[in-house]
Amino acid sequence: MFSNYLIGLREGLEASLVVCILIAYLVKTDRRDALKPIWIGIGIAVALALGFGCALEFGSQELTFQAQEALGGSLSILAVCLVTWMVFWMRRTARHLKSELHGRLDAALAMGTGALVATAFLAVGREGLETALFVWASVHAASDGTPRPLVGVALGLLTAILLGWLFYRGALRINLAKFFTWTGGMLVVVAAGVLAYGFHDLQEADFLPGLTDRAFDISGTIPPDSWYGTLLKGVFNFQPDPTVLQVTVWLLYLIPTLALFLAPSGTARRQGTTAPVRDKV
Repeated sequence: MFSNYLIGLREGLEASLVVCILIAYLVKTDRRDALKPIWIGIGIAVALALGFGCALEFGSQELTFQAQEALGGSLSILAVCLVTWMVFWMRRTARHLKSELHGRLDAALAMGTGALVATAFLAVGREGLETALFVWASVHAASDGTPRPLVGVALGLLTAILLGWLFYRGALRINLAKFFTWTGGMLVVVAAGVLAYGFHDLQEADFLPGLTDRAFDISGTIPPDSWYGTLLKGVFNFQPDPTVLQVTVWLLYLIPTLALFLAPSGTARRQGTTAPVRDKV
């Protein structure tokens, strides 16, 4: 549940910050007449993300077991690729996000209503589609027959909306650079579990070999139905009897990706510091 809460919080906060920056800029520049097109674009983006998530969930139920596993495994791998790109992109551009959005909004204001709708849609829609795909893949991987994964996502999104509102009202100031670094690192750990589970799905679909080749089996020590087994699965997508391929993929992804993500950026290395950046809406 915690991993899904983290996904909802991390992805939702990015979208909330984008919305806050757009709205605050229009209010401060006395362009409240442009707020309606912005909200329309945001609404379309949210509806598209929800529709995409529903299509993934209900569309996959009509498939055979083998097709479901193949689809789940393929989309899990795609989701990990997207979220990996996203966390590195946010790490690189977090300090410039506000000015970048302001520039796009200025150009859209000069072009008219349609451009404003498109700007808001594109700014929020990308986050929404990424969130829908990764949430679906993570819930699919961590599913334990209970609604807890979905509850975790919902709580994370609600927390993100609340934080976004507090940012907008000026009631909250946090170091966003550090926040995205820590949550991004944890998200990489979650993504490693989703990736390993995705390869396991492809093994169950007979797309990849080695389904019976277990790296280890500690089910007796950590029963999957125990509270701590459920906790480990919910947080890390832990499996007590993974295949050799799952463990190999997990290690090959997690170690280099986390090392690259936590390494000082090129700018910080040149300056000899990783000074925090306090981004204000």
